[in-house]
Amino acid sequence: MTDPAPPLSADVVVIGAGVVGCFIARELVQYDLTVVLLEKRSDVGAGTSGANSAVVHAGIDPRPGTLMAELNRAGADAFPAVCEQLGVGLAMIGGYIVAKDESELPVLDRLLKRSRHNRVPNVRLITGQELRERQPAVRGAAAIHVPHTGVLDVHQLVFALAENAAQNGAVVCRECPVEAVLVRNGHLRSVLTPAGEVAARVVINAAGVDSDEVAGMADACDFAITPRKGEYYVLDKAVKPVSSVIHPVPTERTKGICVIPTVDGNTLIGPTAHDVPDKADLSTTEAGLAEAHSSAAALCPSIELTDVIAAYAGLRAVAGDDFIIGPTKVGGFINVAGIKSPGLTAAPAIAHRVVALVAEQIGPLRRRADFDPVRPPRPRFSTLSGEKQAELIAQDDEHGEIVCRCETVTRAEVRAAIHGPVGARTLDGLKYRTRAGMGRCQGAFCLPRVVKILAGELDISPLELTKFGSGSELFIPPEADAWDA
Repeated sequence: MTDPAPPLSADVVVIGAGVVGCFIARELVQYDLTVVLLEKRSDVGAGTSGANSAVVHAGIDPRPGTLMAELNRAGADAFPAVCEQLGVGLAMIGGYIVAKDESELPVLDRLLKRSRHNRVPNVRLITGQELRERQPAVRGAAAIHVPHTGVLDVHQLVFALAENAAQNGAVVCRECPVEAVLVRNGHLRSVLTPAGEVAARVVINAAGVDSDEVAGMADACDFAITPRKGEYYVLDKAVKPVSSVIHPVPTERTKGICVIPTVDGNTLIGPTAHDVPDKADLSTTEAGLAEAHSSAAALCPSIELTDVIAAYAGLRAVAGDDFIIGPTKVGGFINVAGIKSPGLTAAPAIAHRVVALVAEQIGPLRRRADFDPVRPPRPRFSTLSGEKQAELIAQDDEHGEIVCRCETVTRAEVRAAIHGPVGARTLDGLKYRTRAGMGRCQGAFCLPRVVKILAGELDISPLELTKFGSGSELFIPPEADAWDA
């Protein structure tokens, strides 16, 4: 089971299937356009989006007058409706920007003024005493309360966007890198992939940390991407130090290391922020763990390293102080680059802006009467009442077989994730769709069961299974003589 090959031609080709690329594809299929979404990795959302803080920011931090500020606010306003359509949980748990001591109070004053410029509602300054009453584990001299702050499962969001785009006609091609962008007389002609050439009227370059390289293929690059690595640490569900997102005061470079409750019950600590030369550097480090713990413990002294159950890292695409969104000197080639935080929050508004840019390239767009914005809901067995669980088991007895004990994931959920419109093909793809392997034991119990189901449903040998695509095979084939013995 593989994704379809890209067609020979399309109206629009979107390069990069992160949260921004998937939002753009879903926005475009609302019009009478043929849309192809290309992703070089083994799954959608496997780049920057897959290692994201998953916070929907209210919009205090961006400098007024920037694209970041404008699109942050517009995107934040759009998220509730989008999440309802796609069946993605959004928890508006609020946030606090905390000044550790009196030396940081002037930063809070500047942020309050900025919040008014950026039209962020219901923001107010609270004392250290009120902060402790609201968040007993947090220490600080004062804080800004930002009630319009939310969290979601960014993996589920990207999967839902890609599925809904596919359900409405987009062709999603994973493990399909762009090898060249062909231009003739200053106008886009086509893109080359290992699966063939795709003629296109418009190409949207939303390739994240690789967007400068993709733009270079079209000779349409006037920026450089610096990968900024952020390390995160995940706390056990048994530990819940805070009930809202806790931010330190930001710097010009980063929002800082935060304490973030997730929609699934864990707590994230991170991210760090260090520029690295290697666009493939996703390593986690002892120094990163120490930095994250030290910074988080300055706000929440009760956080302990013994509560960490997992660690991961991601790369943000930095290309200056603002987003790069617009046409280029090559007709039909549009850059959507440098989408660092608050890129997730801004993504719905970025997609809306890109549709307008596409119309500028090819003329007025006609809306489709048959566009369906609703992605069929996927009930998560572990969150249902006993009565609802019994109903599901009565409908499909595979809901009665628990594959992952930590997260209470059923065999039926695993199979549904494999056979969805943009289904799981790897162990990580299955993990992020179902949470099988994301609990305290980190897959020690469920791995053999998941491997057996995944290989069986894909009709391949377990030796062909990978964690996240080619080069990450789960098993090393035995030597022939050892096997014979």
